[in-house]
Amino acid sequence: MKLFPVTAHRHDVSLTPLVEADREALRAAASDPALFRYWPRDMAADKWDQNFDWMLQEQAAGRWLFHTVKAGDGRIVGQTCYLAIRPEHKGVEIGGTWYVADVHGTQVNPTCKLVLLENAFACGAERVELKTDARNSRSRAAILKLGASFEGIFRRHLLLPDGQWRDTAWFSILRDEWPKVKAGLEARLAR
Repeated sequence: MKLFPVTAHRHDVSLTPLVEADREALRAAASDPALFRYWPRDMAADKWDQNFDWMLQEQAAGRWLFHTVKAGDGRIVGQTCYLAIRPEHKGVEIGGTWYVADVHGTQVNPTCKLVLLENAFACGAERVELKTDARNSRSRAAILKLGASFEGIFRRHLLLPDGQWRDTAWFSILRDEWPKVKAGLEARLAR
């Protein structure tokens, strides 16, 4: 399994690999601290450059593959990525996802997930994971709506920047489940 960053345009949503030129537009889009309430990484505005530099380094090393997400009007509305890439085990996580509030509940997230899932399975993945803070009911519902299976809660999985422990809800989609999940996503996006 060899994954590469995706460049795609579907359903008025574009995904492109993260590049330096996205820094300021992503900074502006990420200005709402509520977007990162459950994140294990401190994404505070005063740490944006440090975090962005880290993203570019991780991408260059092939450990995380970040994607900038644009709406149909060309506006940058968020980010999503491949992480926990395990070629020897044919597994990957899709995560590090955030979107500006006005695209929550739209076709943006299911479109991005369809593109990334399609690419992951085409590249040989047998398992794709999605995770979120167990308290994040909106994200948990969105992941289930994609067609992923809930696998359980990892208790005290990650220490958050504010010193609290995060319990993490785990979900997955397996290769043999993908055709049904894909059909469901395509039907949802066709509405």
